[in-house]
Amino acid sequence: MKKIQYPQPNEWAEILKRPVLDMETLRGTVNEVLMCVKAEGDKAVLKYEERFDKVKLESLAVTEAEIKEAEDKVPVQLKDAILLAQKNIHKFHSTQKFVGNKVETVSGVTCWQKAVAIEKVGLYIPGGTAPLFSTVLMLATPAQIAGCKEIVLCTPPNKEGKVNPAILYAAKVAGVNKIFKAGGVQAIGAMAYGTESVPKVYKIFGPGNQYVMAAKQQVSLHDVAIDMPAGPSEVEVLADETANPSFVAADLLSQAEHGVDSQVLLITTSEKLIADVEREVELQLARLPRKEIAEKSLQNSKLVLVKNMDEAIAMTNEYAPEHLIVETNNYMDIAEKVVNAGSVFLGSLTPESAGDYASGTNHTLPTNGYAKAYSGVSLDSFIRKITFQEITREGIQTIGPAIELMASNEQLDAHKNAVTVRLNAIK
Repeated sequence: MKKIQYPQPNEWAEILKRPVLDMETLRGTVNEVLMCVKAEGDKAVLKYEERFDKVKLESLAVTEAEIKEAEDKVPVQLKDAILLAQKNIHKFHSTQKFVGNKVETVSGVTCWQKAVAIEKVGLYIPGGTAPLFSTVLMLATPAQIAGCKEIVLCTPPNKEGKVNPAILYAAKVAGVNKIFKAGGVQAIGAMAYGTESVPKVYKIFGPGNQYVMAAKQQVSLHDVAIDMPAGPSEVEVLADETANPSFVAADLLSQAEHGVDSQVLLITTSEKLIADVEREVELQLARLPRKEIAEKSLQNSKLVLVKNMDEAIAMTNEYAPEHLIVETNNYMDIAEKVVNAGSVFLGSLTPESAGDYASGTNHTLPTNGYAKAYSGVSLDSFIRKITFQEITREGIQTIGPAIELMASNEQLDAHKNAVTVRLNAIK
């Protein structure tokens, strides 16, 4: 990890850069796969599964027999943990239900909103080096609460053509309708365009590598909505001299093990903490099964020493981390000043892992600085709000002349006339 001491504000942008692949290289591969899936459907998806996931499949759909077989393979303790997490996620997201109120803006003019579920949603669940069954709960649970009629899930199979049993069990618990064996760009294309097997959806959710992110952005231009441009995972720990170095190191490593393109960042006012955290990272890293992945991720990561907490907060808001852990003495005061972050974890006993799995909040969050403009996934992500309005005789007489005047000044005479004919009719 790179150590940086007392950087000037004009140096922050360079320090806070994320690791990225060459986007031009990405676009070429992504466009090739998407166009092939659009043209050839299942045939193309099966071809790319063989090329990228090294598995030759006869069909894409996961059968009921496979789901039952998977359920039998999941240990009881893991089932209990999944059920606990799903219960908490359901409880937290249920509180987000929209209640629309009718508002009479002036006498005789009533306006209101109605929340309507997106009918068909697609969930992308990464497999690869870490089968993220927790992401199934994070996406399918709010989709179920919202009332989405069709919840489609795509996830890459292993080389034997099997989907991780915990993914299938979590999908059953959370109410997924259809599951398909497809990963990467080809899965995004299948859900965006539809194939003989995979239904076309209206919005795609889920994290993934930079190829998946690029594919989501590409299909969102013309074909389907997406949750956000989420890419490689990242965490920032904001700490002072009271932070526990062992906890901080564990939090940094918990994200570093996600992937080689993940980034972790420590911003602190304590030089001693940096030295202590470095030692703890070395000790804990040596014991990790995913040590090689974490080591490569740490090469993109930084330990930053700043002059005071105000500077630490300013730098944090500039970085806009996906996950922010605040391990300071006055963490509640700090929390009030955080304006750019995906999800915030307060105090020394609140690890980022809690939000990843079972506290109840959602772990599908904006990365790469997008927390400045995007929220994480919530119940609102799965609904649309439709506005309604009703105008009476009194209402059109009250606001009609203003509408006529505004339309006339915009030189939109047909707009004006739509009001004029009504006003003339009720004289």
